[in-house]
This record gives sequence, C-alpha cells and structure tokens, in this order.
Amino acid sequence: MNDLGNASKNESQNEKLIRLLEEQLAHSNQQNKDLSKQIEVLTDQVRHLTKLLYGSKTEKSKYNVADGQGSLFDDDPAFSEPEHTEEQSQQTITYTVVRKVKSKKRNDSLHDGIEVEAIHHHPGNTICDCCQGQMIEIGNSIVREEAKFIPAQMMKVQHIEHAYECKGCKVDPSQPAQIKRGKAPQPAIQRSIASPSVLAKVIYDKFAQYLPLYRQVKEWDRYGLNTNDKNLSNWVIRAAHDWLLPVYERMKELMMTKSVLHVDETYGQIINRSDGKSGQTNAYNWVFRSVPSQGPTMTLFQSALSRARSVLGSFIEGFSGTIVCDGYSAYDNLEGVNFANCWAHVRRYWLKADSNNGRIGVKYCDDLYRLERKFKRLSPSKRRKKRQKYSKPIVEEFLHWVETSPFYGKNALAKAAEYTLNRTNGLRAFLKDGRIEMDNNPAENAIRPNVIGRKNWLFSVSEAGAKANAICLSIAETTKSNGVDFYEYIKKLFTDLPNFSLQQNPEILDQYMPWSKMIQEECSK
Repeated sequence: MNDLGNASKNESQNEKLIRLLEEQLAHSNQQNKDLSKQIEVLTDQVRHLTKLLYGSKTEKSKYNVADGQGSLFDDDPAFSEPEHTEEQSQQTITYTVVRKVKSKKRNDSLHDGIEVEAIHHHPGNTICDCCQGQMIEIGNSIVREEAKFIPAQMMKVQHIEHAYECKGCKVDPSQPAQIKRGKAPQPAIQRSIASPSVLAKVIYDKFAQYLPLYRQVKEWDRYGLNTNDKNLSNWVIRAAHDWLLPVYERMKELMMTKSVLHVDETYGQIINRSDGKSGQTNAYNWVFRSVPSQGPTMTLFQSALSRARSVLGSFIEGFSGTIVCDGYSAYDNLEGVNFANCWAHVRRYWLKADSNNGRIGVKYCDDLYRLERKFKRLSPSKRRKKRQKYSKPIVEEFLHWVETSPFYGKNALAKAAEYTLNRTNGLRAFLKDGRIEMDNNPAENAIRPNVIGRKNWLFSVSEAGAKANAICLSIAETTKSNGVDFYEYIKKLFTDLPNFSLQQNPEILDQYMPWSKMIQEECSK
C-alpha cells in the first residue's frame, strides 16, 4: 500500500510540475510575441528615423505605375542608354568634341521697364595720328550692361496749413470775418513721425521679407531715421488695429458667405499670455483660405492661445458648408459643417510604412492624384462627373483593400490603415463636390510664410502683437493671391483710410479690397 501511495503521490507531483512548466512555456511564448511586436515597432522607427536623416526629403513616388515596384536604376542614366561597343564609344567621343557648345542662359536680368542710363565713352583725342586731321565717328557698340542700385533716402515732409482772410469783409463791420484754411490729410498714427510709406515699409519688410524689427533698426538708422524696435512694434500694432483690421474683418464677412474653406493651424509662442500659462506653452495661428472657384481668393490668419474646437467654432460662426482639413480631432462635430479630409496626409502615412503594402497604398493615392491633374482645369460640375466615373472606383477599391487586409499592431503600416479607416467619410467628400480639393495643400502652403517668419522673429511678446501679426500676414497673403503689390497696397490704405469715416460709411471698404477695380489699377504688380 505504501508503494502505491508513493507512486500516486509522485504522479500527482509530476502532473503539477508539468502544468507549471506548461504555464511557464505559455508565458514565455507570450513574452516572445510581445517582444517580437516591440522589435518590429522599433525597427520601423529606426528605419523611419534613418530615412529622415539620410534619405530623400521629397514625397515624390519612385515606384513604377505598372507593378508598384521601384526601379533600382531610375537614378542612373547609364541604364537608359544602349551598351556601346569600343568603336561606337570612339565615335561618340569624336562627336562630343566637334559639336557646338550652347551658350549658357543667364540666370539674372533686369525688368523691361527699368530706366536706362547710357554712359558714352569717346576717345580722349580724335585727331588722326597720321595726317593730323579730325576723325569722324563710324559706329558704336554696347560692351556691357550692369545693374545700378540707388539707395533709398529719408526725407522730412512738413505739412503746412495756410490760412486766408477776406480783406473786404474784414473792413465792413456788418459782415462776419471770412477765413479759409487749408487742411492737411489725417496721419495714419496721431502724433507720430511715421508716414504711410514708412509704416508700409516696416510691415512689408517683416511680413514679406521676414526681417525682424530689431534687425530693421540699423537699416532705418542708415537711411537717417533714429528709432528702436519698441517703436517699430508699436507702429505695427497701431497701424494694423486702426486701418488693416477693418479690411480684415470685411474679408472675414465675405469669407463666411462661401461654402468651401481650407483650414489648418500651426504653433507659435506668446510670452505674456492672459491665461497665466508659461510663455513656453504653445500658442497657435490658424489659417483659413477660400477656393478660387468661389470668387477672389482670401487667406485669413487668426492668433489663438490654443487649438481647441471652440477657437474654430468662434471664427467660422455663421459659416455653412464644407471645411477641407487634416485629421485633427477639433475638425469635427460643428453644426452645419461637413469635413473633407486630406489625401496628402493619407499618402504620407502610407509612405512612412516603407514596405510592399505601403507602396501599394501610395500607388492608390498616386493614381488619384494623376487623375486630379487631368481634371484641374475643368469646371466644378464637370470635375465632379469625372471624379464619379474615374476616381470613385479607385477610392472604393483602396478603402476595401485597407479594410480587408490584416494590418494589426503598432507599426507604421497599422497606423496608416487606422488613419485611413477612421476618415473614410471625409476621404470620400471630394467625390461629391467638384469645388472641393482632394487635399489641404492650399492651406498648408498659405501657412508657410508664418512658419518662415516664426524662425526669424521667434515669438510675440504680447497677444496684441500676435493679433497684429495675424492681420498683417492675412493682408500679405491675400494680396499675393490677387496679383497686388503688398507694399503699394498697404501704403494706399494708410494714406486714404484715415480720411474716411469708416464707422458711418463701411461700404467704402469694398472699394479697397485687393480685387477691386481701383486697387487692381493702382497697386497691381
């Protein structure tokens, strides 16, 4: 009995040991799976970072249209030429030696309307050395042309008001005195030395040439104007608030009557914030852009302390239609607004998934863009019909492929699939309306000047300064898209608007929109 009991006891212990080992094995297998997934994610990250460091920065596709595979020899022109025999190579070399060398095209030139100054060079002595007779001119030739720069100069302008009195009425006690006085135009900024041309130059240099105010100070001193960056900053804020803001607000009113807008946002910094947060906390500049098919193109910036949905909602109050945007969560759940998502962002995600499936995803996007280039010059109605016929089948096939493919995990491929599937309705929106662009590139291109400027002037000290920056950038980008010279335009605004009563006659602003007939005639590039 003892032997049977011991055997039973040993068997029970063996079973427990087996179960324990099986549990440990299952745990180890699970750990191996988790580690494999982690290794896969880290490998993707290393590949992506390596590509960012050493790879091409362009997003242009190198994959063949036929099979989605990239050619190893696309960048080497030798593989596109037939192989040469020794005799052929010698003939080619001989041909290369004797062929005519084309003159190199100049990459610098002067505009056609530039004033010409001719400097004539005559011999110092026109007496013939042989017979001592007077020589006559037989011709001339232009030996070179060069650009001459005339530096800007500062001028002091004094506005003097003259008074006139009627002497006849003055000697007649029964008649009241008759006096007339000339009236100088109103300045853009009261009790300031800054004229419209100076204000326009300061704003133009900052927002078109991206030259920070502190770097403008030395240039102004060289011209003959002693000032400092604090004065320049106050001029920009005051001029923007008094005379550019009414134009900005009128543009906003007109923009809200449109039915399609592009929207994007980028970060910035405001040192003195009203919400009590640190100056290192990101503030934001939002950009709103109308589409050319709905009238003159307008680009408006708005400075905000956050990128919350409430900021977007307050700006587009009264707007009803479609907003083309990226996948940020704030672009959702706004009454009366539909959202069209950006295919460029989708393509970017699949491009990061550097694999065969990633290339397939990129090819679907490229096929759609190839069609869009063909439809570019069509009217919105015709473009919609073409999209329904040719683009829609590609979109549906692409989305079905993503939905039915086993993309799991946290790698770049799974992220691309998740990003795509979460925005299927927004990605289909461009198929239903020919006015809607396939991507949000117009807004992203419009926001680039803000990014370039941010690298130069780094931050805004106050919220008032950030608001002035947004207004000036809005005017700069809108004038650019309407073929108007930014400097001449704002100089005219600073010259004319102070002499109007805009509150009593707001309709005057319509004559000063960048696309108005008067502005197009007087301020065109």
